[in-house]
Amino acid sequence: MNEASAGKRLCSLICLIGGALLTVFALIQDIIGSGLSARGAMLVIGVILMIIGLYYFPSQKYHRTFIHIIFLFPLLFAFAVTVIIPLVLGIGYSFTDWNGIRMTEFVGFSNYTKMFRQPSFVWSILITFLFVVVNMILVNLVAFLLALLCTNRLKGMGFFRASYFLPNLIGGIVLGYIWQFIFSDVVTKWTTALSGRSYSLLSDTNTAFACIIVVFIWQYAGYIMLIYITGLNTVPVETLEAAAIDGANPTQTLFNIKIPMIAPTITICTFLTLTSAFKQFDVNLALTNGTGSVADFMGTYLTNGTQMLALNIYNTAVVQNEYSFGEAKAVLFFIILACVSILQVRVSNSKEVEL
Repeated sequence: MNEASAGKRLCSLICLIGGALLTVFALIQDIIGSGLSARGAMLVIGVILMIIGLYYFPSQKYHRTFIHIIFLFPLLFAFAVTVIIPLVLGIGYSFTDWNGIRMTEFVGFSNYTKMFRQPSFVWSILITFLFVVVNMILVNLVAFLLALLCTNRLKGMGFFRASYFLPNLIGGIVLGYIWQFIFSDVVTKWTTALSGRSYSLLSDTNTAFACIIVVFIWQYAGYIMLIYITGLNTVPVETLEAAAIDGANPTQTLFNIKIPMIAPTITICTFLTLTSAFKQFDVNLALTNGTGSVADFMGTYLTNGTQMLALNIYNTAVVQNEYSFGEAKAVLFFIILACVSILQVRVSNSKEVEL
């Protein structure tokens, strides 16, 4: 029995080590751009050998753990390939002169120092923060009011909930072009009738930025509304009835009972709104494409008055073909988003404790 177990363990170790070596070799060949045509098959075979080695590893103590790892492996592998590895490679590329295909030299922090000397990038950071702050307030306010409306015991509430949520199902690019038509053609006819001159709201930087905010609220408030509805429905009916018996009016019930009891829901909604506003790209691209004039910013005349951070990174990397510079901006964007998100969650959790 011991000899059989030892033989099984040896075969498992051979599969594990062989599979790991084969996988690493195939990945190295792919990274260095080797012309070896069988590296894809080698990678698949290596992964299969590691799975077989883990599955048949004769250990009663850790066998269940190995099985859990095997079932989690596809998800973890996909996450690593699509998120972790690109993140690590992107950080590395940001310190080089990578042009999307190859790199020739290590440039250090020159990409990072260059971005802060670029007025258009600094402007994008400023208006992105402004966009985030305004939308965190307005989206949550509108969504919460809609949730209060849709939790009343009135006929047709299901229809209204679906109607408010419907804009969230429309793709951002399509949504941007729809609202571009509204602002450029429909609203222009109204301004012409009222003022006697043709005027598009998208032609001015300030009004165009306000239009992006309006479209974002219209698209996202319905989604946040559903989360608030779920939170409001968790408030115990007995508590509301007891408040009514004690003479609490609707305003007192709202601010002293409902809002404190859905504090975790508010934390989730503010976090989702913050991250979505920071990553705003498709509506910004389709509605204005970042255009807009700024007369004097850091001594420069800017033509990207409505270009937010995600669109600025895209234009730098893809349109201007400066991939390493775009990677440096993306790394900074990741750091900003991570820090702001962590800070927001900590502040919201402390408020939950106070409530």
